Amino acid sequence: MWVTDTESFGKALRARRRELKYTQGALSEVSGFSVSFISDLERGKETAELGKALFLMNLLGMRLELRARDRL
Repeated sequence: MWVTDTESFGKALRARRRELKYTQGALSEVSGFSVSFISDLERGKETAELGKALFLMNLLGMRLELRARDRL
């Protein structure tokens, strides 16, 4: 999946969480982040904190690879 904005990042996180059969509440308990933060992140809220977003991504067993596109 190509992640090009906060919405696609959130959709990828939601899909992975559901694949693992975790609820937002369960992820909240494990991560220490509020359910409302997780919900905002999954909906693509642009003001979500990057550090927390990356922490959740890693917690869900995902990784992020950044590389240059062929063209700008």
